[in-house]
Amino acid sequence: MYKNILIATDGSELADRAVQHGLSLAKELNAKATVVVVTDIWAVRDIAARTESGETDAIKHYEEFQASLANKVLAKAESTANDIGILCEIVHVKDKHPAEGIIETADSKNVDLIVMASHGRRGIKKVILGSVANEVVSHSPTPVLIVR
Repeated sequence: MYKNILIATDGSELADRAVQHGLSLAKELNAKATVVVVTDIWAVRDIAARTESGETDAIKHYEEFQASLANKVLAKAESTANDIGILCEIVHVKDKHPAEGIIETADSKNVDLIVMASHGRRGIKKVILGSVANEVVSHSPTPVLIVR
């Protein structure tokens, strides 16, 4: 059925469950697995505030911090894959809105399923915070499996 699965994570506890589920599914189906972390582009307001407080290279520090965070999340996913007994490719997409980066990675890797978590926010929190999962489901031509 599915031969190439993309698993999106942000390193949260809920996303870790999606990683576990997606990798287990890939193993069961003998499918290829790719785990992706997408880090957003720096926000002008945040960089300006850091610069005003005396930080000399705020963008560089932001990018280094995001890369370090992504590496930790991906290392954890790779460890989970090893525990399950499956190989997985790991990908860090930089400077993209998360939903956009997930969809673009799914397209470039020619996957036939995206697995990701949803935080299940409702009401005003959903409106204010948005939902990466909702954006992916709404805009991706690839089927999406949501783990709650």
